[in-house]
Amino acid sequence: MSPEPGTEPGTEPGGPDASGPAPRRRRRARGPRLHPFGLRTRLVLAFLLVAAVGCGTTAALTYRAARNAILEQTQDTAVSAFRDQVDPLVISLPVDTRQLRDSLLVIARQGKPRPWRVYAEYGTVRVSSTDRPTSSVITPELRARAQARPATPHGSFQRVVKNGKPYLTMAVPAVFRTHATKGTAQPTGLVFYAVMELDEEDANIEAMVSAARDGALPALAVALIPALIASRGVLRPVRELRRAAHSMGRGRLDTRIHAKGSDELADLARTFNESAAELERSVAELRDAEARARRFASDVSHELRTPLAGMLAVTEVLDEDAGSLDSDTARAVRLISAETGKLAVLVEDLMEISRFDARAAELHPDEVDAADCVRKTLQHRHWTDPSQVVPYLEEGIRARLDPRRFDVVVANLVGNALRHGAAPVTVRLYAEGDELVTEVADRGPGIHPDVLPHVFDRFYKADQARTRSAGSGLGLAITLENVRLHGGTVRAANHPSGGAVFTVRMPL
Repeated sequence: MSPEPGTEPGTEPGGPDASGPAPRRRRRARGPRLHPFGLRTRLVLAFLLVAAVGCGTTAALTYRAARNAILEQTQDTAVSAFRDQVDPLVISLPVDTRQLRDSLLVIARQGKPRPWRVYAEYGTVRVSSTDRPTSSVITPELRARAQARPATPHGSFQRVVKNGKPYLTMAVPAVFRTHATKGTAQPTGLVFYAVMELDEEDANIEAMVSAARDGALPALAVALIPALIASRGVLRPVRELRRAAHSMGRGRLDTRIHAKGSDELADLARTFNESAAELERSVAELRDAEARARRFASDVSHELRTPLAGMLAVTEVLDEDAGSLDSDTARAVRLISAETGKLAVLVEDLMEISRFDARAAELHPDEVDAADCVRKTLQHRHWTDPSQVVPYLEEGIRARLDPRRFDVVVANLVGNALRHGAAPVTVRLYAEGDELVTEVADRGPGIHPDVLPHVFDRFYKADQARTRSAGSGLGLAITLENVRLHGGTVRAANHPSGGAVFTVRMPL
């Protein structure tokens, strides 16, 4: 049994219904996920959620107000009518049970707004208008409240739910007045109780709940239309921004967005346009500067080529006669010859890298024996000493390569290993799937992890204090460009047992 205690309006704080506000249906909004829901779906769901919360809140408040109004009107009518029926009764004491039952039958038939079941209690005497002297619906709380101040003519009431069925229970004490006490009501000890079913009120309340629920579904369906319109309006500039960003990512820096309006999305579009314009200007300046630098390097290399040819011829003659010169002069002659040779290598490398930058480098592939190409490279550089270079070449591999550029790749990697690593340097050649793999490994200390990402950069020096080098600083950069020209890749790494490993992969 679930009692809902209360008193007649004006007799007890808390109002006519102390059962508390009607329970609201709680809705837990599931947080939006980035996947798999897109922005459109999340906007529509958010719009529908706001609409659902609004409908639910309105329905709950309306339900609470209507429920209280229905129950309050019913209980006020019933309590007032019950008190009016009890007050004029003339009951002789001690109680005559037959007379009292007749009075209860009369009261029960005149119940408002519908008939009651009426009970009377006087000490141990129990009389009712039904075939049962007492009712299990009347709670001890109501009895205690009715007997607390029996001299008060006001009644008490309580709403009770038993076995899922709602009831209104009322209690009015019988009193008498005398002239000696100047009309003050005196207790008699007799208390009248009435029980009235609230089926009709409960049905009306359930009808309101059903109406609110049935009305919320069409409201959500109607709310879906402005949700779709709003999401479309929000997503249109977002889609334009995405297309513009994709276009810029493909190199079209002149891409712009048509910005209209004065909202945040329009501000975003204008900001994008300003950023794109600034980026286009900066990239144009960088491209101009890079083009000027390439032309300068190419022009300087080309202009140095002719005087260097003469200088190399002279140094060769001086080298031949160095043995007949005194020691200081011979040392100077050999130094000039060595430095002139380095300068010639640097100029040739600059010329080569300039051709790559100008997209003028051409590939002349031919079907060759890959192992034979590697052997020729090692023989031409006189790297035939097994204590210096150890080849492991898989025979019979036919590949379409540019022999001259493949020779440069192998020579640069082996020369770099001998110069910066430690002997013996191993050269492995084998086929893996549809790729030709060339590995060059040394036994040196390896490459520092901070240097690895930059080994193929032009003129990069791991030691900034080192200003002189045996190479031009372009060997690995030229190697990378030649491998790319073949459609392959080159990777630098450190071997677990020590030393650096360069791995070249080219399509067969």
